[in-house]
Amino acid sequence: MEDQLVVHVGVSGMATAVTLEKCGHNKGYKGLDNCRFCPGSHCCVEDGPESIDSIIDMDAVCERVTTLGLDVSVTISQDAGRYLCDFTYYTSLYQSHGRSAFVHVPPLGKPYNADQLGRALRAIIEEMLDLLEQSEGKINCCHEH
Repeated sequence: MEDQLVVHVGVSGMATAVTLEKCGHNKGYKGLDNCRFCPGSHCCVEDGPESIDSIIDMDAVCERVTTLGLDVSVTISQDAGRYLCDFTYYTSLYQSHGRSAFVHVPPLGKPYNADQLGRALRAIIEEMLDLLEQSEGKINCCHEH
């Protein structure tokens, strides 16, 4: 069975909110990772598309989670940073045909604790799966009227 959805979570020292990444980028990787590696081509997938969007409507997820009244701010981004997170996200989107999501979280305590982040991530993933189920239902709808 194909994975329903792959969700990646990464810590960003620059994030002040839980950030839903809309897409991954193929080119522009110039920074070395922790093993001092950087792809010579500066891209994830040779001849891959410039960027790949998640099939999940991140704007809708953000709106729905915000209305839940959690004590965590949720926002949207279209640039996961051309580093390990973006590289991972693009590669995942490429291999899963868009059935991936990436969520950036701020470091613990800046400003949210583990319990707050856990509740927010759970709500986000539940909304993603709910939206995915609704869209699949429309695609696989039986036309017996």
